[in-house]
Amino acid sequence: MSDLFAPSEPAGMASRRPLADRLRPQSLKDVAGQEHLTGEDGVLSRMIASGSLGSMIFWGPPGTGKTTVARLLSGEAGLAFEQISAIFSGVADLKKVFDAARQRRMGGRQTLLFVDEIHRFNRAQQDSFLPVMEDGTIILVGATTENPSFELNAALLSRARVLTFKSHDETSLEELLKRAEATEEKPLPLDADARAALIRMADGDGRAVLTLAEEVWRAARPGEIFGQDALFRIVQRRAPVYDKAQDGHYNLISALHKSVRGSDPDAALYYLCRMLDAGEDPLFIGRRLVRMAVEDIGLADPQALVICNAAKDAYDFLGSPEGELALAQACVYIATAPKSNAVYNAYKAATRAAKENGSLLPPKHILNAPTKLMKSEGYNEGYRYDHDEPDAFSGQDYFPEKMGRQTFYDPPERGFERDIRKRLDWWAKLRRERNG
Repeated sequence: MSDLFAPSEPAGMASRRPLADRLRPQSLKDVAGQEHLTGEDGVLSRMIASGSLGSMIFWGPPGTGKTTVARLLSGEAGLAFEQISAIFSGVADLKKVFDAARQRRMGGRQTLLFVDEIHRFNRAQQDSFLPVMEDGTIILVGATTENPSFELNAALLSRARVLTFKSHDETSLEELLKRAEATEEKPLPLDADARAALIRMADGDGRAVLTLAEEVWRAARPGEIFGQDALFRIVQRRAPVYDKAQDGHYNLISALHKSVRGSDPDAALYYLCRMLDAGEDPLFIGRRLVRMAVEDIGLADPQALVICNAAKDAYDFLGSPEGELALAQACVYIATAPKSNAVYNAYKAATRAAKENGSLLPPKHILNAPTKLMKSEGYNEGYRYDHDEPDAFSGQDYFPEKMGRQTFYDPPERGFERDIRKRLDWWAKLRRERNG
């Protein structure tokens, strides 16, 4: 397929352009993998049909068609198309684009401004879009791989609709490969297993699958068919899509944490290995495992914290690659441990009570009285030393008098906390008996 938006070029030069560029769709209905947006009943198709195109933020992984769709929208809506990148543009560039858009508007034509990597603009630069969006000078289409909620101004988000682009699945990547084979007029020289492996390596990125296919065609001799091993040698290995400072980092650690909380050791190990494979700092993972031990297991299995701390120390001592096994062991241990957030909830409730009740004086009977004045004020009067009481339990009240007795910690009938629950119930019974 040809690119509607490419400038004219000498005969024979088109075939030298990258395959992904030559296969750019010519209409929205040709876009693969984004049927929820570009299909017959898709959001963008309905906008075009109604003639009401508003400003939008395209949010999605690389290689899902954000730039292509923006170009197609401008063509199908009859808008002038301007494209800038937030990486290479500044305030002066924006002013030139806005001035040109105003001139077009005076001539009766509106401008679709596509801003790639829009999250790279700072807050002030993002605010500069607001006046020209509001007066209709431009229709803004911003593209970002990062979560707009965290990276874009609230004022900008309130004026633009966020549309999510999905990673390509196996079906849409296979469709792209078939289009490539039709364009090249020859099959991809891979056996079935190698073809499936190539699709997996693309990791949901349409541009990547076409680039990998192009590398395979370049490497193949006439009549040669590659298996998986040969494919890996030819294209090496594409790094996982993972930015340790951005969404990929937070998404995977969230998946790991929730898999542990959900007592699924297999899923937890999978996400642990994905993070390690992508180059995450193992000590970061170790710290997060410690956090999981205290938040989601707590006293249901007190050994969880001990084992996670030991795994962190073991990695620190052994380094890679041996130390990763200690992290894996801790991960499996806490995923299979009984779960309780009773201490976590008790801590939050006690913190809330501490803030709400101010600086209340503890009951005087549990305060030390090192001076005669303090003794005369009733400090330490009536205190009963628990070790001298029956069952080593006095049952006295230790909360401030104005606050009254509170209950923060409520252990469930799981794991070690089952035994703690029995003790607490017994002490409560003794407290009622001894205090009437």
